[in-house]
Amino acid sequence: MLREGVTVKESRGRLSYLTPDRTKPITARKLGDDFDKATVLALLTQNARRAAEQTKAIPEYPAAVKKPSQGEKTTKTTPADNTLQRMVDREAKRAEGKGVGYDRWAAKHNLKQMAATVTAYQQYGFSSPEELDEACSAAYTAMRESLTELKQVEKTLDGKKDLQRQVLAYSKTRPVRDGLKQQKNAKAKAAYRQKHESDFIIADAAARYFRENGISKLPSYKALQAEIETLIKEKNSGYNDYREKREEYRRLQTVKGNIDQILRRERKPVKRQEQER
Repeated sequence: MLREGVTVKESRGRLSYLTPDRTKPITARKLGDDFDKATVLALLTQNARRAAEQTKAIPEYPAAVKKPSQGEKTTKTTPADNTLQRMVDREAKRAEGKGVGYDRWAAKHNLKQMAATVTAYQQYGFSSPEELDEACSAAYTAMRESLTELKQVEKTLDGKKDLQRQVLAYSKTRPVRDGLKQQKNAKAKAAYRQKHESDFIIADAAARYFRENGISKLPSYKALQAEIETLIKEKNSGYNDYREKREEYRRLQTVKGNIDQILRRERKPVKRQEQER
């Protein structure tokens, strides 16, 4: 339709069409059932799948095309068939000066991604772009919450490791501290402290750490090690959860960006900022 000069817009879940000979768009309701959004999406899915079946796996378009020298092998990166990627804004790329070869690749790439996008859209069960927007917001919130929980576990883990180091350092100075108690007078104690000055510096630093953190009873090294191992497992599990939620958010953002491009919807300023990030 773009080739024929027809602009498609969406408002409140309904499509409208603006032809070159009109100044105001005409709604799909006036044109008939063949032009409503459900029918259009179904046709796009059918056409895109047909084109994808006829097109073999499309390699990433290289930044620069160079003929390989004799004996040199060319390397190409081919995305997996089930990999959902962003569609290319061909008009913007042509404005940047991209050539005919890139435009041909982009056309094939967009057909393939159009089919994958509509399939994903239907698999999610969305009935409108607004539902997709809500899903993106929910996925972003879930991702941020998962990251916050992960950082909290990491902070607790670092604290336990620091405490374990202090407990170990303090326990190693115990023989020296016990020796100070055996000194008979202040002069002997001063001489003893001077002789073992490095050990007392470590012991005093550890004692100061315990006071500043409100620790009156020292936990055993073994107990701390068990807590640390548990926290490491929580950290690994939390990272896996965060990674899954991050990938889900990125996938939904890709679906949203492609659907917006397919329907030529006007983006809100907030969404444009998210896209730039």
